[in-house]
Amino acid sequence: MRIAIAEDQQTCADQLQAHLRRYAGETGTAVQVDVYPNGAQLVEHYRGGWDLLLLDVDMPAMNGFDAARAIRRADPEIPILFITNLAQYAIRGYEVNALDYILKPVSYYALAMKLTMVSRLLRRNMEQSLMLNQDGDLLRIPYSHLYYVEIFSHQLRYHTMEGDVEITTARTLSTLEQELGEHGFVRCHKSYLINLRYVDTLRGNTVLLAGVELPVSRSRRKAVMQAIINYAKGARL
Repeated sequence: MRIAIAEDQQTCADQLQAHLRRYAGETGTAVQVDVYPNGAQLVEHYRGGWDLLLLDVDMPAMNGFDAARAIRRADPEIPILFITNLAQYAIRGYEVNALDYILKPVSYYALAMKLTMVSRLLRRNMEQSLMLNQDGDLLRIPYSHLYYVEIFSHQLRYHTMEGDVEITTARTLSTLEQELGEHGFVRCHKSYLINLRYVDTLRGNTVLLAGVELPVSRSRRKAVMQAIINYAKGARL
């Protein structure tokens, strides 16, 4: 489990790390921790790849809520736990779809309970991932981290939250479309398969998602529009 902590008080950061080491030892869970002294530095270094964020609410430079809002623009799925002195702050966690909050001083058992919850989420998410063979190495891409896929020559390029992945494969975009169709992906063009969760705008024969403008085939536009509407309504695609 890869965890990032944003905490300006060194004693609190040390305590959290001690709890995480204990949890790793008691459960056999591999835990990797990165610590940042405030929300601004966490946001600056955010590149995805973490499984959980532990954010102190009250920090200089950028507080936990502002950091969470900035991160949510890039990553709508990562679990966030707020660390706070005051329970009344916890209600604001709903603004950024936080998983939960923990009151200071953080007890080991309170944190362990939340970590077990996150572990279950991660196991479920493992089942909602694309497995790719890249030069003999197995690469897992969560559907929620995949913006879109394009095909050119005999290569598939996966545009993900962590960067682009290019793979030469016999797999076709049509095959991928069948595999990912029920997970919120739709073919907008013969060369592009897009993740509907990241669609911002459909205008004319283009679609904007994740800051990129992609073409929409005239023959596919009606189906793409209906898929976007269904996804927004929460319908099964």
